Amino acid sequence: MSPAPAVVPLVAQPTTPTSRCFAVAMTPDRVRVARIRRIAVAHLRLWAVPDALTEDVRLVVSELVTNSVEHGHGTVVLRMRHTGSRLRIEVTDENPAPAQLQDADDEGVCGRGLFLVASLADAWGVSDDGRTTWAAFTLAGET
Repeated sequence: MSPAPAVVPLVAQPTTPTSRCFAVAMTPDRVRVARIRRIAVAHLRLWAVPDALTEDVRLVVSELVTNSVEHGHGTVVLRMRHTGSRLRIEVTDENPAPAQLQDADDEGVCGRGLFLVASLADAWGVSDDGRTTWAAFTLAGET
């Protein structure tokens, strides 16, 4: 019996005619974060998201997935949904402890991920059960 793949696409189809979404699951391994970033960027390009916003979303995906790999438990799932006017990123794992902004030490190299997410996204938060951290972006030309 061969081992299960490390990165598994869950959904890659529109949910409505005006909405596009995909989800991908991965084992919690830091080396897989770069692959997840590439998958996310490929979908953003497919959806014709502007390059400047794509770079911000790429960084947010990287930070949220890395947080889930380092602090979460179990499988990490990335979901992205493009509704035409909004782009929503969700990262879920099995850790019920919610992600929280931290005060980073001036000399420290860690602890700034959620600060970056809060700075780049229009909104961000954590689900009531603490397992999903999300970020939302308004697409250019939309209000």
